[in-house]
Amino acid sequence: MKVPIEVEDEKNEAVEPEAAVEPDVEELDEDAEERARVEAAIRAGEEAAERELAADASKIREERDELQKKLADVEDQIEAAKKEASEATERMLRLQADWENYRRRTAAERLAEKERAAEGLVTSLLPVIDDIERAIEHAGATDENEQLKQFVDGVSAVHAKMLAVLAKEGVEPIDPAGEPFEPLAHQAVGRVEDKDAYDETVAQVYQKGYRMGDKVIRTAMVTVTYGGPKRPAEEE
Repeated sequence: MKVPIEVEDEKNEAVEPEAAVEPDVEELDEDAEERARVEAAIRAGEEAAERELAADASKIREERDELQKKLADVEDQIEAAKKEASEATERMLRLQADWENYRRRTAAERLAEKERAAEGLVTSLLPVIDDIERAIEHAGATDENEQLKQFVDGVSAVHAKMLAVLAKEGVEPIDPAGEPFEPLAHQAVGRVEDKDAYDETVAQVYQKGYRMGDKVIRTAMVTVTYGGPKRPAEEE
């Protein structure tokens, strides 16, 4: 219980204290309700913000998952494209290698065909050369006269030209008289005893052989000696 206190004013007069103001119950209730409404609004706002944030987070997660899925699909496509490119490169390299092999094989076949054709032509000309050589040899063994000598000289000139043409194609005669017998380049058609010559020496050449490059296209027909000393190893 409050006790009123007397206060003297400047004129030393006693002043009655003002009566104490009691708070209004209705105003207190309105303030409490207002605060409750504010707090409720804040809580509602916070809850709404939380729900909105949760929704945004969920949406972002969905977008992230979708992007990750798209990225995985793109990576798979990139890997598939790389694999296809690698396989295409391998196929191209195989095709290129096959083409190179085909080109080399075709070139080798063309060269071999050309060599066979040239060899066939040369082989068909060899009997003609043999006849010319026999004619020259026969004419040289007969009595000479001026006209026959001129004819033989002309035939000899033709023979020399033919050998020169063949030489340009790598054709050279095999005339091994006095040389060691070689089974791969010489064909023995007879044997001659000769104790003064090394054993298995070419004594006489009946028909010349011919070599085209490294290949013997016709072996020389020869006779071979026997009965003589063995040829020294350094001369073989």
